[in-house]
Amino acid sequence: MARPLIADIDLDALRHNYRLACSLAPDSRAVAVLKADAYGHGAVACARALEGLAPAFAVACIEEAVTLREAGISTPIVLLEGIFEAAELDRVEALGLWMAVHSDWQVEALLARRPASPIPTWLKVDSGMHRLGFAPERAEAVWQRLAAAPGHACDLHLMTHFATADLAATGYFAGQMTRLAALAERLGAPLCLANSPATLARPEAHGAWNRPGVMLYGSDPLEQSNAASRRLAPVMTLRSAIIAVRELPAGEPVGYGGRWVTPRPSRIGVVACGYGDGYDRHAVDGTPVLVAGKRTAVAGKVSMDMMTVDITDIPEADIGSEVVLWGRAAGGEVLGVDEVARHCDTISYTLLTGVLPRVPRRYHGESGTDPN
Repeated sequence: MARPLIADIDLDALRHNYRLACSLAPDSRAVAVLKADAYGHGAVACARALEGLAPAFAVACIEEAVTLREAGISTPIVLLEGIFEAAELDRVEALGLWMAVHSDWQVEALLARRPASPIPTWLKVDSGMHRLGFAPERAEAVWQRLAAAPGHACDLHLMTHFATADLAATGYFAGQMTRLAALAERLGAPLCLANSPATLARPEAHGAWNRPGVMLYGSDPLEQSNAASRRLAPVMTLRSAIIAVRELPAGEPVGYGGRWVTPRPSRIGVVACGYGDGYDRHAVDGTPVLVAGKRTAVAGKVSMDMMTVDITDIPEADIGSEVVLWGRAAGGEVLGVDEVARHCDTISYTLLTGVLPRVPRRYHGESGTDPN
C-alpha cells in the first residue's frame, strides 16, 4: 500500500475561481498566472483545465513557457519577467510568446532584432513597488520608442505591480494607481494592473487585462476578506492519514525537544506528512488540522516525514483515519490554507509552492462542471 499523503487537485474549483475573477471584471480579460508550476498545483494540468476558458497564460520565465508548449499548450503565454538574455528572443519568437520589458537592455535587444512578426509587448512601470520596471517619467519615452517600431513590438500595454492592494489601507495603492492612470491617459495606453487582491477588491484597477494568480487556487490574498474572496473554492487538498496512535498520560512530552506536553491523558495521532513533503516545520502547537472531518491541532514539532496531532477529543479517530492538512475533507469540511499559513507565520503562497515532488498530485474534475 502506498504512503497515504497526496495532494488532491480539484480542477472544477480552479475553473470556478477563474470564472469568478472574470465575473468581477466583465470588461477585462484575465490572464491566468501559472508560474511556479501553477503555485505548486501542476502547470500543465492546470493549463489544460483552463484551455478554451483563459485567453492567455502567464509564467515567470521561458523555461516555464517551454514546459507548457512541449505539453501541447498553444494558448498565448506572457513572460512576466521578460527575457534574461538577448539570445532568448529566438525562442520567444519560435514559441509565439508575449513578453514584458522592464529594463533598457531588454528594449535594446528587442529593437535590434528583426522578428518575422512583431512580438506582443507589455511595458512594465515601477509605480512604487521598486522591484522591476521603468520609472513613470522614463516609461513614456520608452513607450514611444516601442510604438515607433511596429515591426518589433505590437499589442503594447502598460503594466505594473501593486505593493499593497491586499491591505485594507488604500493610501499607497491609490498613489500607484494615480501614477499609472495619468501615464496611460497621456499615452492612450491599455493597462494590465490588477493582481489577485486588486481583481478581488480594487475595481478601479481593472484594465484591459487582469492577472489573477493565487486566487485561482482558492487562497484569499486580502487582509480583510470580502464577499468575493469568500466565494473562492480550495483547489489543493493536502490529504494524509493517521499511521499510528499513542495513548499517553498527562505530563508526557511529544516530539523533538518535548515542546508540547500532554495536559491530560491524551491520544496522539501520528500523521504521514512532514517538512520533507513541504509542510512547514515552523507550524506551532495549535496549528489546525482536520481528522475524520473534525478540527484538532498539531501537537509537537513537525518532523521530516511525520507529524503528531491531538486526537483526544475525536474518539473515532484511529489508524487509517483521514487527515486534511489544508483543503476539503471527504465530508465537505474545509480548512483554508490561509488559516494554516497564519499559524506558520507565513503566507499561503509558500505552503502551496512548497509541496515537494515526492507528494503525488491526483487530479479531479475533468468534467468541467462548477463546484458551487
